[in-house]
Amino acid sequence: MRQLERYVMMELLRVFGALITISTLLLVFVGVFGEARRFDLGIWQILQIMPFVIPSLMPYTIPATLLLTVCVVYGRMAGDNEIIAARAAGIHIMHLMWPSFFLAGVFSVAALFLTDQIIPWAFGNIERIVALAMEDIFLDKLRTENQINGKEYGITINVTGVRGRTLIHPTIRYTPRDGKPLTMQASEAHIEFDQRKQLVWLTIQGMQGNFAGKNQTFYLDYDRIPHPLPKRTGSAGSRVLRTQDLMVELESQLKRKATARQRQAVDVAFSLARGDFDYFKSPRFMDHRYVEASASDLIRGLRTEYYNRFSLSVSSFFFVLLGSPFAILMAKKQFLTSFLFCFLPILTVYYPISMMTQNLSKSGQIDPQWSAWIADAALLMAASFYIRRVLKN
Repeated sequence: MRQLERYVMMELLRVFGALITISTLLLVFVGVFGEARRFDLGIWQILQIMPFVIPSLMPYTIPATLLLTVCVVYGRMAGDNEIIAARAAGIHIMHLMWPSFFLAGVFSVAALFLTDQIIPWAFGNIERIVALAMEDIFLDKLRTENQINGKEYGITINVTGVRGRTLIHPTIRYTPRDGKPLTMQASEAHIEFDQRKQLVWLTIQGMQGNFAGKNQTFYLDYDRIPHPLPKRTGSAGSRVLRTQDLMVELESQLKRKATARQRQAVDVAFSLARGDFDYFKSPRFMDHRYVEASASDLIRGLRTEYYNRFSLSVSSFFFVLLGSPFAILMAKKQFLTSFLFCFLPILTVYYPISMMTQNLSKSGQIDPQWSAWIADAALLMAASFYIRRVLKN
């Protein structure tokens, strides 16, 4: 019996290794080259970020790949009557399925570790590589196109040429902090990048400019203008936080919300004591409410991310818990048929439920502490049904 269990385990590992390699490589090439097109990355930058993209995709490729693996292995064993031969030898069916359950448990823990530790580390390295490449991207774009797009970089620059780091006859359009759009022309400008502060410095000589909507023109012999570099992975949000950092941020937002409530209560008490009812229409009163509402939104988002991080990590186990008995019952060598029959309901039920509960949790309509597990509970009920059928037959 032990030899049979080792045989099943080795088959699972062999098939899983081949499938995870293929699926990860396909997703890496699609994802990396999509990002390269979006951010104008060169071949060298693509090769640099590729090792960090792979671990960030693993938590999403592992569940489906494990499901396909058990469909391949158990479907072939059932189709070749190996399951019947084992039962005839007096071996309980659970001895054949437990290697897949054990493997799924190990990979669930691995997926949690990847989500908690490796993905934040990988995103940090991708951000660092793209930031270091920003200088070359910025200057190459000016050399080849003679302009920088305002929507992408927050500043529009047109030049007649580039000599090293010097821009020849640049025309610069951007909006300073006071909110008035500014157009400047200069004989030349020197560009410098401060990666530590994430700033690009424009040193302008022989400049003339004017503000939008005004006919006044000003002249400057020399000026140095800072401009922030665009963030490349800022849209990832709390997903790139470690659980420890996520809890620290959650505690910070809870304190921010409590402070806003206390300040609002104090201001309300003083206003009522003075009979100043106009205070309730004042910007200060609305600011307290805005801070409280903003903190509440962030708290709901952080709590949703925290609980879903665990529920999505263990989805591998529930996928296998359902897929193993289902593949045995199908008893077909056409593993793709078993996989599709099993994965399509997951695709149309599990993921929509998971997305719906996340959205409802972020909006504060349900508590993520229990709602994050609804989709996994649905898989568990379906798996229990098929496991009972396998044990009976």
